[in-house]
Formats: sequence, C-alpha cells, structure tokens
Amino acid sequence: MSLFRKIFGLKDSEGDNIKNEERGKYMPEIKLPIDEKFTINFKANGGKFLYCENMQEIQNNLRGILKENKWEDEQVYLIDDRLKDLFKSFDLKTTKKISESTYFLSTCEYLIADDGSLLISSNQIAEKKLKDLPSNFIIYATTSQFVESIGEGLRGIKNKNKDKIPTNITTIKHFKTVEDKDFLTYGSSSKNLYLLLLEDL
Repeated sequence: MSLFRKIFGLKDSEGDNIKNEERGKYMPEIKLPIDEKFTINFKANGGKFLYCENMQEIQNNLRGILKENKWEDEQVYLIDDRLKDLFKSFDLKTTKKISESTYFLSTCEYLIADDGSLLISSNQIAEKKLKDLPSNFIIYATTSQFVESIGEGLRGIKNKNKDKIPTNITTIKHFKTVEDKDFLTYGSSSKNLYLLLLEDL
C-alpha cells in the first residue's frame, strides 16, 4: 500500500488517471485499483486523508489533528466504546450530548471507491441525522473496508449483521466546509472530515 504515498501529488493528467474521452472511444476504460480510485474521489470531495501503516502512526496523526485544531481540551461526541478503548491514552473528554461537542470521532461501515464516500449506519450514529452531528468528523477506518460501490457496501452490511441489520444507513460524501459549498452540494450535510486509514491487508 505504499502507493498511497505516491498518489498524493498525482494530478488528473498524470499516471493512469487519464480521462477516458481523451484516450479515444474504442480504447478500453482504465481500471484504477480500488484504493487509488477511493483516494482520488475522496480528496476531490474535500476530505483530508491520513494513510497509516500501523497504530503508532494512527495515534500520532490523531494527536496532530487535535493539536492543529486546538481540540485537545474540547469535548468529543463518541458513541463507539471500542474507540474509547483504542484511544484511552488520549484521555478524551467524551460526551453523549451533541450540543456540547466540538467534533465527532467514529468508525464507518465501508469506504466507497466509486464516489469517495463513507458508508455509515446506526452502528456509528445511532438514529441521529447527519445534519445534527458536529460539523467536524474524525473517522477511523482500515484498508479492508474498501468496496467498489454502495451496492457492494450494503450487501456487506447485510452479510455482517444477519441477526439484526442496522438502520439509518447513509453516506457522507461532501467534506468541504460550509463556505465552500456550491449548488451541487445544496441540501447535503457538508462536514470537515479527517480520515485516519490503517493498513490492515
């Protein structure tokens, strides 16, 4: 997965990311690797991406995010007890009240390569609406959560939760700040989002 380190500087005209119409209509479409496709689309959506090879890098990057935004002493909206355990050394000031929180720390169900979105469900956000959650998100995910499409992600959720399928399934796609929103994102819940991605394959 060292290719993540290479593609951060990749422009649209470089490498394999050549627009299909520029290649001639009879040439086969270029199939990007799933991780590369997700990264390009996620960054185009305005997300901030931090690829980590191990848990030490995850911890260092989380510390950097908190410091950069001056969130070290701010309250975090945190539902997932597994994340509390994972980051217990941070002594996070957690709250179950959204109105008191500055940022939301969570996992997600899947990372959707087709459009660079994150698939989440009631496992992460209970029955809350995206617009009601804090405007700042920090999402912890792993490379084994990549899927090509939303349909594949929905099938994955169904297969993993045969006894009780989670409700409130939605995607987060628009990560630009409110000031950057345009008519294409009108009506969506735009979030300032950091993705901490752990290599686990």
